[in-house]
Amino acid sequence: MGESAKSAGTSATTTGCTTAPPVPSGLSVTATTANSISLGWSAASGATGYRVYEGSTLVTTVSGTTATVGSLGACSSHSYSVSAYNSNGESAKSATASGTTTGCSTGLPRHALIGYLHASFANGSGYLRMADVPAAWDIINLAFGEPTSVTSGDIRFQLCPVSECPGVETEAQFIAAVRAKQAAGKKVLLSIGGQNGQVQLTTTGARDTFVSSVSAIIDRYGLDGLDVDFEGHSLTLNAGDNDVTNPTTPVIVNLISALRTLKSRYGSGFVLSMAPETFFVQLGYQFYGGNCGGCDRRAGAYLPVIYALRNDLTVLHVQDYNSGPIMGLDSQYHTMGGADFHIAMTDMLAAGFTVAGTGFTFPALREDQIAFGTPAAVSAGNGFTSPAAVQQALDCLVRGTNCGGYTLRGGTSPALRGLMTWSINWDRYYGWEFMNSHEPYLNSLP
Repeated sequence: MGESAKSAGTSATTTGCTTAPPVPSGLSVTATTANSISLGWSAASGATGYRVYEGSTLVTTVSGTTATVGSLGACSSHSYSVSAYNSNGESAKSATASGTTTGCSTGLPRHALIGYLHASFANGSGYLRMADVPAAWDIINLAFGEPTSVTSGDIRFQLCPVSECPGVETEAQFIAAVRAKQAAGKKVLLSIGGQNGQVQLTTTGARDTFVSSVSAIIDRYGLDGLDVDFEGHSLTLNAGDNDVTNPTTPVIVNLISALRTLKSRYGSGFVLSMAPETFFVQLGYQFYGGNCGGCDRRAGAYLPVIYALRNDLTVLHVQDYNSGPIMGLDSQYHTMGGADFHIAMTDMLAAGFTVAGTGFTFPALREDQIAFGTPAAVSAGNGFTSPAAVQQALDCLVRGTNCGGYTLRGGTSPALRGLMTWSINWDRYYGWEFMNSHEPYLNSLP
């Protein structure tokens, strides 16, 4: 006589539960269309239903473990969480899952080479006429439109004066060259700000002047859009402004409103790019200006602008240069000048990250909205990265290979938009090393 081995186990939950169900697990995006995102997750024991949230907004309630959120815009990005509930209460929300509806069309190549052209000034790199910019450059950002005063919102742009730039083209020649670039499928944008162009839209009057003056420049030269290169003290969060999704600081609120107005005025073909420094974006993982006490209130100040324009933004190319060490999602500090910095900083945009002290997760951007910036040459800025190291970073981000031990939290990004550099002029000065190294490489990516 004896006893058999035990059978396989089974589980059951009695009725009369007195606690809320556990947090659902395994939330993922299962399908997308031009106007909907479908979600699925694992069942939570004891749940009688589930609530799907976008941020703090309840978007749908279902009894099963799938949901489809509809009535969305084409080519728009959304992040969702889900909670479980029963008669005793509701669980905490799950980790978020992000998805992008289909229907994206930018008129850009899958992987673009992006550069700044010193159009309004000369420096040690020399002046370069628009007509002489090689065809390899897909987006040409005109540096720079600058304000008449810090708070005026009145943006002005003119070609480099002949006294500073002998041989500069006439305005008519410049416009003809812009048209030729556009006919070849290139995009030419007005870049506003830069190191010296501080722009603070402190009032609605400055906001409206910004819109009208920028529109006048775009119309005068027939440009394709706008690049926002606000640096220095252009963007600072007021103390206590802690809600990334609903900022209250005037310079932030007015910039968002101005950019939305410009996008609406020119339509879906309007190209909108941004070139913040890491201080204004990735540093928000550790410090966020509105709630950081004694820290610099510029920390992370671009985040509410990027979030508000996330469905209008064509490409974000953070300046991975002139930066101090920044903590990545691996809780390690990363230092500019090598592949590791580009990998870690770009992965934060592909994965999304929590914003320090807010309880908010800044959602991942679409792959096609992400690029990164690096100096074209050693004289162009701190943080020059060799061509081999830049391509190592791209190998990791696009293909998932050659990551140097870093684990991608956001997964691979086959549709990563490409590379930005400061500047086309400096690249010409150094014999086109950046362009000749990276344009063929970008074209070889999947």
